[in-house]
Amino acid sequence: MALQSGRDGESTRGGESRSGAGRDPRPTRRGVLLGVGLAGLGGVLAGCSTAAVPYDANEAGVPPNGPVPDVMPSSGAMTSPAAPGSGAMSSSPSPRGGQASRPARKKAQPKPKGTVLGAASDIPVGGGAIYTAAKVVVTQPASGQYKAFSAVCTHVGCLVNKVTSGTIDCPCHGSEFRITNGAVVAGPAPSPLPARQIKIVDDQVILL
Repeated sequence: MALQSGRDGESTRGGESRSGAGRDPRPTRRGVLLGVGLAGLGGVLAGCSTAAVPYDANEAGVPPNGPVPDVMPSSGAMTSPAAPGSGAMSSSPSPRGGQASRPARKKAQPKPKGTVLGAASDIPVGGGAIYTAAKVVVTQPASGQYKAFSAVCTHVGCLVNKVTSGTIDCPCHGSEFRITNGAVVAGPAPSPLPARQIKIVDDQVILL
């Protein structure tokens, strides 16, 4: 049977196309031309420049007055410093998610427990003060040194009524007690005046 010449050098027998096993391994004319065309196109693209060329530039792209200095950023992004009041947001973080910080409030000191008797400045040095409602006598034997005792006389239970000449005096029978420790100076009181607990807070005498 006669061989028929097919397209691109392929041979067919009896008008039927043969499989690729009989294809000529040498490059065809179309393939060679296509490769040459792609290589030439790549060279043309590589030789092209994307830089802007002035209108009156010569073939090398240089204008008559010399090359134009590159004043634009190479990255194409224009940057400018933010002007005050331009609305630009500051990059510094705000405390607590953008909320303005507030000065910490001072905690109020708790009121001292006890009964306020009066001002410590009202008690004279070397003397004392008698608080009849609380039945307490407070003395100041030395500057800044405060003592407190029961104002009830240990004789028959009368309230003392004055502090003078370094003693606490009872008006009922004349008993006298020392302002330093409440000890008996003169009878008939059989025992010293019981001590009481106080403290001075902000010039206030507080009975505990």
